[in-house]
Amino acid sequence: MEIVSDSNTSDADNQIQTRDSLVNPLSGNSANKNLEDLILGLDDDLAIIKRRLTGQEKALEIVTITGAGGIGKSTLAKQAYDCLEIKQHFDIRAWVTISQDFRRRDVLLAALHCISKQTNIVYGKGHNKKGDDELLDNINEGSDSDLVNMLQKKLKDYDDSQLADLVQKNLKGRRYLVVIDDIWSTDAWDCIQGVFPNGNYGNRVLLTTREREVATYANPSTPHQMNLLSSDSSWKLLRNKVFGSKVDHLDPELEKIGDRIAEKCQGLPLTISVIAGHLSKIPKTVESWKAVAKTMSAIIARNPDNCLGVLGLSYHYLPEPLKCCFLSMGTAFPEDFEVEAWRLIQLWIAEDFIKPEKPKRLEEVAKDYLDDLISRNLIMVNKRRLTGETKTCGVHDRLHEFCLIEAKKTNFMHVVRRGFYSSSTAYETSDSSVQSFSFRTKAHLNMCHNATRSLYFFGEFITSPSPSPKSSIHFKLLKVLAIFRHDMFSSFPIEITNLVNLRYLAVASHGDPPESISKLRKLQTLIFTNLVGFANLPVKIWKLTDLRHIRVNRCSYLCSPSTAGLHKTKMSNLEEFSTLCFSSCTNEIFSAIPNLKRLSIRQTYSESLKCALRNTDHFLDMSILRKLQASKCFFYVHYRCSLRRYIFPTCLKRLTLKGSYLPWEELSSLVVLPNLEVLKLKNCKRDDQVWSLKDDEEFARIKLLLIGNTKLKRWEACSDCFPMLQSLVLKDCTELENIPEDFVNSCLLESIELYDCSTSAADSARSIAQEKQEMEGNDSLKVHVNKTRRS
Repeated sequence: MEIVSDSNTSDADNQIQTRDSLVNPLSGNSANKNLEDLILGLDDDLAIIKRRLTGQEKALEIVTITGAGGIGKSTLAKQAYDCLEIKQHFDIRAWVTISQDFRRRDVLLAALHCISKQTNIVYGKGHNKKGDDELLDNINEGSDSDLVNMLQKKLKDYDDSQLADLVQKNLKGRRYLVVIDDIWSTDAWDCIQGVFPNGNYGNRVLLTTREREVATYANPSTPHQMNLLSSDSSWKLLRNKVFGSKVDHLDPELEKIGDRIAEKCQGLPLTISVIAGHLSKIPKTVESWKAVAKTMSAIIARNPDNCLGVLGLSYHYLPEPLKCCFLSMGTAFPEDFEVEAWRLIQLWIAEDFIKPEKPKRLEEVAKDYLDDLISRNLIMVNKRRLTGETKTCGVHDRLHEFCLIEAKKTNFMHVVRRGFYSSSTAYETSDSSVQSFSFRTKAHLNMCHNATRSLYFFGEFITSPSPSPKSSIHFKLLKVLAIFRHDMFSSFPIEITNLVNLRYLAVASHGDPPESISKLRKLQTLIFTNLVGFANLPVKIWKLTDLRHIRVNRCSYLCSPSTAGLHKTKMSNLEEFSTLCFSSCTNEIFSAIPNLKRLSIRQTYSESLKCALRNTDHFLDMSILRKLQASKCFFYVHYRCSLRRYIFPTCLKRLTLKGSYLPWEELSSLVVLPNLEVLKLKNCKRDDQVWSLKDDEEFARIKLLLIGNTKLKRWEACSDCFPMLQSLVLKDCTELENIPEDFVNSCLLESIELYDCSTSAADSARSIAQEKQEMEGNDSLKVHVNKTRRS
């Protein structure tokens, strides 16, 4: 029985650079399996780092880890960062990745995000509590790239020194651990070292770097030098990655060749992992493995230190579509960038990398591609959803380096990484990714190839960011325009609507999209961020019949097609709409998007106020959406609603209700949803504190139940009410007295996770696990008790 008690960790769903720290409740597999594999041979290193982090020295100490790229520095730091002893030792822990393209402001914002999860930090000048809660709510729902943009907006009046003061203020008086991962230069360390207060509490900063000079500069004491894996450890890691840790016997000849292959990986865990990913995809025969060993020998003979060449072996054996997907992932995004799986899939589709495979949808084929690249260890999972699905992912910096070299060699993509663009020659590639902190837009755009099909922007504009009409003609073949930096445009740049071949558009502005957006007839994905609140989508958007995904931050108003005389117009390809306001959820609009699979609805303050004045509820009938699989309903936090006024389609599999005064007894109405597998109840602040379920009230297929931030005090239910329950997650249930005792009879229950819950609720979870173990004689139920915040 695995029980982790009172550990002090950030929310696993939202922590920056989280590496699969929880058990996957629906697959039955350990989500941190890869991490465990990679730590083979590093046990002694881990013991040393833990000892240095928890030593008796009270003064601030800088602990450094150095070694070659791919040797496992970040893995070792992460193992130390996540271990129970470290969690219990420190009041605050923060993880920040630096990489080569260092920017002090982004580092400070990332640190503030980590700190905010564990303290009552307040952001912004002239703040109000409601605004801060809304900011944090949006951060929790969004990605880490969204986080930086949101914090940037909230703290726009702060200069870097004020941000540093804010970090320092919230670290002062507490024992903290800050991990600075992948720092490349002494200048970068000079820029941030003054942020960390001493205080004589035993504070620690843990640095990882390839450069020994940086390690000794940060702390002249001996840095922890990581050594290459031994031949024996290398083979064990390779064997475990290919065959699993429980393999008993292998063909002696295959084992002999495998040992030779492992030796050629030169003791680098990353190389071993990638080669193992390739070996797992080819026949496990002596002949196949001999061919791999021969190829590796040829690569090493040309350059004994060519780690990238060995890593490229797996890439060169990829099917052509997977090569394009991997190169795009490794070049379009900056080093150490954490990209959402859904975004990656939609970009691949827009770029025509995904080949149709009937009867599968393109999204399903793209997900298979992503899973394939993950299984080959070419793409790493950074975060998983509670259901076990990939949430965000990235590539190792050595693989990122390989992708940049390969992309340049094959003219796959041009990448601007630092400073201003100054070349006078046009790019020969058809794709371009601008990842420098700032750039001169016109100079850069004029150098782009006439056949440019994708543009990614991550930096700040120095000159006017709006492309001219001439530029629009210049980019007549453009399919992807992805602008990741928010707060660039005072109004929606009208010139974008001349890019008639766009399939993917991500942009933020202070104004709504214009009616002329209807010219983008090939658009498949629209991601729009309105920086001043809710958005008004133009009625002519109904002409974009190829749209598959609409994602708008917070809330958007949408008129019915009939208001523009488009009575019979439908967006039949639309599968996702996020986020739609309640007043736009009409039968006419739902009838015009009949194939919707995912829908997020948010209630605005004005909508809530109208209902309060009329003493009535919104009536919401989604039954016409017969293909809807997932829905999120966000209520205004003070709104008292009734589920009796809501009709959900019976096909629904996932439902999230957030921010309402929802009566607990009305949840029983959801038992009529026969396919519901995931139910999440967040911020339900109803004054009644009892949820009592009758024995015949059965949520027949729910596998995952999450209850978060409620006043729930007593929960009465039997195991038969949730016969298929596998995972129970409770967050901020500070008044909950206990978990129903009869859950000990839940045959399929695998995990109970508690974050910031009452001691009595944690004790009841432990009691259920203990009794279940005594009854069944196994440790099938795992309990995780976590403290994520401190006052």
